[in-house]
Amino acid sequence: MAVSTPATPVRYAPRWVVRTFFGVLLLLGALLVADYGVSWDEPVDHANGLVSLRYLADKVAPAWSANQALLQNSPVLEGYVENDHGALFEIPMVLFDVLRPGTDTRTYHLFRHACIFLTCVGGIWALYRLALLRLRNGYVALLAAALFVLSPRMFAESFYSGKDMVFLATFTLGMYTLARLLERPTLRRALLHGIATGVAVDIRILGIMLVPFTLTLLALELWFPTVPGNRRRVAGVIGAYLVCAVAAIIVGWPYLWASPFNHFLAAFENMRRFRWPGFVLYMGRQESALALPWHYAPVWMLITTPVTYSLAAIMGLLGVTMRGIRRPLELLKTYNGRLDLLFSGWLVLPVFMVIALDSVIYDGWRHLYFVYPALLLLAVSAGWQLWQSGRTSSRLRPVLLGLGAVVALEAAITAVRMVLMHPNQQVYFSFLPAEQVEQQFERDYWGLSYRQGLEYLVKRHPEGQIFVDPTHRAPFENNREMLAPADQQRLITDPNAPGRYYITGYRDTPGRVTPEMGQEVYSVKAGGVTILSVCKRP
Repeated sequence: MAVSTPATPVRYAPRWVVRTFFGVLLLLGALLVADYGVSWDEPVDHANGLVSLRYLADKVAPAWSANQALLQNSPVLEGYVENDHGALFEIPMVLFDVLRPGTDTRTYHLFRHACIFLTCVGGIWALYRLALLRLRNGYVALLAAALFVLSPRMFAESFYSGKDMVFLATFTLGMYTLARLLERPTLRRALLHGIATGVAVDIRILGIMLVPFTLTLLALELWFPTVPGNRRRVAGVIGAYLVCAVAAIIVGWPYLWASPFNHFLAAFENMRRFRWPGFVLYMGRQESALALPWHYAPVWMLITTPVTYSLAAIMGLLGVTMRGIRRPLELLKTYNGRLDLLFSGWLVLPVFMVIALDSVIYDGWRHLYFVYPALLLLAVSAGWQLWQSGRTSSRLRPVLLGLGAVVALEAAITAVRMVLMHPNQQVYFSFLPAEQVEQQFERDYWGLSYRQGLEYLVKRHPEGQIFVDPTHRAPFENNREMLAPADQQRLITDPNAPGRYYITGYRDTPGRVTPEMGQEVYSVKAGGVTILSVCKRP
């Protein structure tokens, strides 16, 4: 197959095309950001940010901190149960909450969601730049970015997932700075990559994977230098990178300040054996998150990713594997070979680690979302290399055009489905029928659809108190904050009140409404799947 090299001239897309793509994406975000509900973990994220901001403010500006009620009402960092979570993204979010006038919760949530989306757009830009470095074609690189946008779950979660999607964005940025460092190992690029590594780790400790990826690929440059006399420079670059990365990790994570080494080890161990003893609905069974089947993550990846994306990524992974068997030195010695190794390791190693270490994950594969850009890079690379190798063949060209048409058709169908599912693209399933999803898998585990249920109730009852009996209080309370203050006061939880409304989001419950739930008066469907029911009880 034809393989591009850094010496291959880059065919850039015109600047106006790139700017239009990202401009339209930003405009789309601005138009849609107010449509999404508040996810399950957002109050916890807010609390974590307040705890870390209080610790930082007490150190830097104790007099100011003492006068901030939000900070003083939050726990201290030492002994706080969630103190080992990176809070680099949450600290500026809660600083806005502390400094802003008023206490309207909706304003805070909209600001936070907008910042999450902007961060994710930055991650999509990094994905575009990575594809440009590898494939040397601006239009193909934009295709990789477009396929990310046309990934329903990723698109929806880019508005509210301050942990998974922000980490995806920062990890992708770290991979981009690594690719630039490999292309030209200079001190400046090493320092930038060290900062990017620190940012990723300070969002989620799994960002530390950037360090072994970096050291492995720079070691290849030491063993097989692409430029004569490069070894001494690379050795210096490695040292500068490590010093900068360690410094950035510590500076951006207040939990580490008191005891960097010991606290980092404690956080890593807590990540490896995460404390969540709950159950998930998987293949029709209630499975403990502490003892999931090995195939839990791969199956979730498969059923929630557009089929052609998955198939193309598998082709790309197989292509890299075959090249490694037939021409191993090409992968080890060339820039593009090393990028292919990097993308393959990025996709495969985290999934393998989760399986091998029996790590605790739940709510689908969201903890592994950060591997998704690698899946798209391998998919687009496979398609581009197929096209490059067969476009001049009169026999292969029609076949390749047909395959391209199939991918384009699914992308178009996916776009239509996203519009029809809005704002609940987070429950997209690529090929499973709705009935099977309802019986076998978790649906709206973030609880976002509660917002639509509550908006229905306040519209149905424009005056007076509304008694509600939700299956879970967290999504009810979170999404109540998106309503007008007067309507928030009218919604009261009381499991015994006559005429109350029962609300279920089917987080871990198979099937549909049962008689004991009451008479269904409202439901939210997405892709034919019922994700929320509001039932009237006597």
